[in-house]
Amino acid sequence: MRTVITWLLCSLAAAMPATAAELHAPKDIAAGTDFSITVNGDSHGTFYLIGPATAEKRSVENGSEISIPGTDIEKAGNYQAILCSDECVSTEFYVHAAEADRLSLLVHPSRVPVATTNAISAVAIALDRFHNIVFSHAQVDFSVNSNNGSSASHAQPTNRGIAWIRLTSAAKASSAKISAAVGDTTETRVVEQVASEACNLHIKSYWEANHLVVQTDPVRDCSGNNVPDGTVVSFTKTDRSGKTTVDAPIKKGIAKAEMPVVGNARISVASGVVLGNELNVGGAR
Repeated sequence: MRTVITWLLCSLAAAMPATAAELHAPKDIAAGTDFSITVNGDSHGTFYLIGPATAEKRSVENGSEISIPGTDIEKAGNYQAILCSDECVSTEFYVHAAEADRLSLLVHPSRVPVATTNAISAVAIALDRFHNIVFSHAQVDFSVNSNNGSSASHAQPTNRGIAWIRLTSAAKASSAKISAAVGDTTETRVVEQVASEACNLHIKSYWEANHLVVQTDPVRDCSGNNVPDGTVVSFTKTDRSGKTTVDAPIKKGIAKAEMPVVGNARISVASGVVLGNELNVGGAR
């Protein structure tokens, strides 16, 4: 669209001798900043401003400058200014982002096992107040605060508008608030640090009627965190009738299953890739 408009406005100028009038824009223009384009020669005519989100037309009177309000250049990018009277003259200029004023923060994942190295990624994108990405240098202050009282902070400069860090999850299950700040703006995300895989699984058994009940001790990970309810524990029994596996979810910290036994039996337990102790038991009483 911009290319078509520019071609239509300047096609006449291409066929005419060069005009004495010239337009000059400043070299350094920040988004949202008022500025003026200097005119060398007659500035009477119709003025056009074309940019990423702008297509403006207005009449101008004789003068040495054409004022451009900051509201016309809120989007960063390339702009073209064109002045037409008997002839058309033009100039191009680039508008860069203003100072970093806000952030877009992405933290992944939202749920992570404890004590996992570089398990959490936090990425912050620096933006100005007009939502332009700030490609110039900015410093982002990252901080982590867990509900168990631990905290940490790290300052990271942006690279082409982006700053990122990798974090190791805490040893104890907890909620962690991960924040990124630039200027007076802070964005926060919450990550749940949950128990890792079961560790040191241990089972015991007792008879109930004619069935053997096999039950775990409270299931915890290697850091002592309770493995969440719903995690599946597999009990495997081998006796004269063959091999049978029963999957049981953890409820209130333990998992248990009823198993009929024919003769002597060997019973093992596993959760994921973690194995526990084995039991040797006799047949039903």
